[in-house]
Amino acid sequence: MEAATAGVLDDSQRATLTALCDTYVPSVDADTHDPAEREFFARAASDMQIPTHIEAMMAEAMTPEEIAGMAGLLDALAENGFADAPVEARVEIVMGTAAADPLARLGLHQVKGLTMLLFYALPDEQGRNPNWEAIGYPGSPAPPPSAEEAPKTLELAEATGEQAALSADAVIVGSGSGGGVIAATLAEAGKSVLVLEMGGYRTEADFKNLELPAYQELYYGGGLAASEDGSIAILAGQTVGGGTIVNYMNCIRTPEWIRREWAQEHGVEGMDEPGYESEHIDRVWERLNANAESTTQNGTHTKLMQGLDDLGIQHRPITRNTSQGEKPELSGFSLMGNQDGSKRSVMKTWLQDASDAGAKMLPACHADRITTADGRATGVEASVTHEDGSITNVTVEAPIVVVACGSVESPALLLRSGLGGPAVGKHLRLHPAYLVNGVYDEKIEGWQGQIQSLVSDHFRNLEGEHGFLVEATGVHPGLFSSAMGWPEGESHKAEMMKLPWTAPFITVARDHGSGEVVLDDLGRPVVRWGLQDEIDLKLAKRANVELARIHKAAGAREIHTMHDPRRIWREGEDFEAFIAGLEHEAGYGPQEVACFTAHQMGSCRMGTDPGDSVADGRGELHDTKGVWIGDASAFPTAPGVNPMISIQALASRTAGKIVEAG
Repeated sequence: MEAATAGVLDDSQRATLTALCDTYVPSVDADTHDPAEREFFARAASDMQIPTHIEAMMAEAMTPEEIAGMAGLLDALAENGFADAPVEARVEIVMGTAAADPLARLGLHQVKGLTMLLFYALPDEQGRNPNWEAIGYPGSPAPPPSAEEAPKTLELAEATGEQAALSADAVIVGSGSGGGVIAATLAEAGKSVLVLEMGGYRTEADFKNLELPAYQELYYGGGLAASEDGSIAILAGQTVGGGTIVNYMNCIRTPEWIRREWAQEHGVEGMDEPGYESEHIDRVWERLNANAESTTQNGTHTKLMQGLDDLGIQHRPITRNTSQGEKPELSGFSLMGNQDGSKRSVMKTWLQDASDAGAKMLPACHADRITTADGRATGVEASVTHEDGSITNVTVEAPIVVVACGSVESPALLLRSGLGGPAVGKHLRLHPAYLVNGVYDEKIEGWQGQIQSLVSDHFRNLEGEHGFLVEATGVHPGLFSSAMGWPEGESHKAEMMKLPWTAPFITVARDHGSGEVVLDDLGRPVVRWGLQDEIDLKLAKRANVELARIHKAAGAREIHTMHDPRRIWREGEDFEAFIAGLEHEAGYGPQEVACFTAHQMGSCRMGTDPGDSVADGRGELHDTKGVWIGDASAFPTAPGVNPMISIQALASRTAGKIVEAG
């Protein structure tokens, strides 16, 4: 993959960026007779044109102000003679700069993450990366099927030229779990439906099983989205089908006590009634073919099971939305799109149902604002970006507008539109996830087999009704390397050599505190989140401790948290001292530990009070008739479980309310 000439940095800044990338990934002499390993250690970031790729990404994705900020960081490093210093001195400069200035630390963290992601995930024209052989990573197990074998079957709307005008009974902004269910329900009720999707329309023929292209083509923000201060990385789908194209297929019913809380404390109509489960949860369960019969345990989950069993902690296999015919060799790559078509994503189910009933999709479409008149919805103003870069401004006339573009973009749309009241963007819940790695004597090869197949809710009520699930995840080198702590370049490479023997366990917490979504000067969403809440901080520490204990019980010879600086326990060392360090010494602030969210919720929540909720108990905005919230942003609180089923069931109920309202 060739890097385009970017031209947003001057020569001095470019030289400093090159030196910085080569500090994170330096060329070192390795004491090995293996040619692939020797070449791997000798290869620096600049040997793969990574600084040029980063400059091109800056030119494409950053605002002039953001580019100026990064250029300022590079200028500050240049004042210390950074580009001409030996690598050991550059490491000291990086560490000192990061410790002295939080903004510089964030910028350095971003460059480090991009450098690692590109070094380990950038493919060549043959879909290979030169570092994979040395670290034992196989790459894509199969090419995608042909377009004839995996055709695009959804009906598309047409929007061409400088301006286009469309109309429908209902326009749905977002095609993920919530928007898909509502689109199908309204279309099958006889309404004309138009679905707008910010991402592209891709099927199995487009899924390459390559990490970097998948992030760029299927994920929100190209897989690089994060909170304003870098405290948490945001993983979400941006493609037709939304997050269901890239999620881990973990189907968990909305807990009964959560449904009761939402109904009785927040006024969400019908959620505590017996019919909710049969009418909505069961409907979703059946449409997705949620089943546990196809669930199998790979090397990572076998270790998780062993550790839990040794500690006497209960667990169960997860239920997954998959059909027969799933190919095991492809399962571990389904976070890059499910290539064999067995995954019952929204694209394969609800959106197909909607299309079959007459609904149309408009991909690559960004909703700019909702239009209203006399306190009622009249439609949406949007823009479509075509493959050649040209833009069509689109006006959609519709008396029903469903906001379902995710808990980051949904509040942003309302804020740009001046709708929803003072609670828009507040109460953002993220299910913060922490990861601890175990290195084992036997090979794990965490890219093999199902990404997620086991769960324990033993720790769900550690702090009242707040705790976490214990699960596991897959291993792919790009994201893995970018999240790892970095002491200096040579040892980071040595740790990456352990990839085939590494098993990552994770926790998914029910957050007690909340964040918020605001707009920047360009009208784009900014996520603000941190561990200011005392209960959430306790859960973060406890998560790292319990995952470490599970690895120890499973027989790990090394345990690595994702702190920076790294925290590592090795067999024979004092384990309880290691645990005490996680509890009392390790940092949990921005860039001090890797934290992820794959579940964004609550930022346009339902409730009875217009002062602290956006929509009423049916899902319609308090202040605007005809505008409905149809995704996880409607959740009053965090459910504490993987939310796909909860989103779709609530959307099914909300769709019924829309039909009732006419």
